Amino acid sequence: MANPRTAPKRIAILGSTGSIGRQTLDVIATHPDHFEVEVLTAQNNAALLVEQAKRWKPNAVVIVNEDHYEEVRSALRGEQTKVYAGENALSSVVQMDSIEMVVTALVGYSGLKPTIKAIESGKTIALANKETMVVAGDLITRLAREKGVNILPVDSEHSAIFQCLAGEFQNRVEKIILTASGGPFRGKKREELKNVSKAQALKHPNWNMGDKITVDSASLMNKGLEVIEAHWLFDIPYEQIEVVVHPESIIHSMVEFTDAATIAQLSLPDMRLPIGYALAYPNRIATPFGKIDWTKLQRLDFEAPDVEAFPCLRLAYQAGRVGECAPAWLNAANEVAVAAFLAGRIRWVDIPVVLRAALDQFDDTVASSIDVVIDADARARRLASSIVASVAA
Repeated sequence: MANPRTAPKRIAILGSTGSIGRQTLDVIATHPDHFEVEVLTAQNNAALLVEQAKRWKPNAVVIVNEDHYEEVRSALRGEQTKVYAGENALSSVVQMDSIEMVVTALVGYSGLKPTIKAIESGKTIALANKETMVVAGDLITRLAREKGVNILPVDSEHSAIFQCLAGEFQNRVEKIILTASGGPFRGKKREELKNVSKAQALKHPNWNMGDKITVDSASLMNKGLEVIEAHWLFDIPYEQIEVVVHPESIIHSMVEFTDAATIAQLSLPDMRLPIGYALAYPNRIATPFGKIDWTKLQRLDFEAPDVEAFPCLRLAYQAGRVGECAPAWLNAANEVAVAAFLAGRIRWVDIPVVLRAALDQFDDTVASSIDVVIDADARARRLASSIVASVAA
């Protein structure tokens, strides 16, 4: 279906040098008449940010790590693109009047503040940063309602649910079924996972993602975070959110209605399809991404997740049910633990040990404001760092 807009939609991509950011630019490249790149940002990858800026000629770029500012500014001298640096610039640039949609493709907790500023400025959010909803789901959804802002999910699972619910919002949902590939260790028992290496944890069978999210996928923590995100995005109780392992990653999630009918969204595992859906919403645009050859699709398998071997999923449900700042607390501990694993300080099986110990010490902080959530995140990181040190000793 053709987009009826006469002018291209102006897009800011936060985290344009990461996996989701690069794939967003792939989608935009297929429809340059539909979309215009207004802002690009990166944390550290100055070289790629410069390359992207020269290709797309955005109004502005932000390099968050200020150590790279001179490198980017010098490389873009003579271009019309304005160059900014620092975390405050990231939160300021999303408020530009020329921006219509903000794609939040930042990794982890770093997406919270700029997403809030974008919502306060009335920008449509294409959300690829699940941690924003995990740490402050109640506050974010309330702010979005207050400002009349649409939050469009980019995660393949949540995009699938969103698509399945199209035209069904008046009908009662029995449950949401999030599918998980199972990661590189699917079928392994806890005893078999004691000595897995970083290289093994980063070898996802179906998806090409950044290191942090790939480790989360291996531990099923990523799916746990998606459960919490689904709870807030679709206003559905945790008891009605189910996770099922689907190793082919063809069905990206399902919605079961009270009449026992189940609607599923299917495509090949290509993030550019849900990205395109969010960018063009409420229209669909023709793209070459994710198309299934039905003559070659042989089977679709499903199994229950093994929460004994992969306890992070169970911990995420626990934090979600506790509510308030517990999800933010768990997310902060997970970011610390995953960073420690990637740095070789702890084993992969130590990640849930750190998370369980941190969650056991959650202090029942009520998520009354963003500042309270930010403080809880900082305290949880300090606690998790001390737990990592004791586990690594």
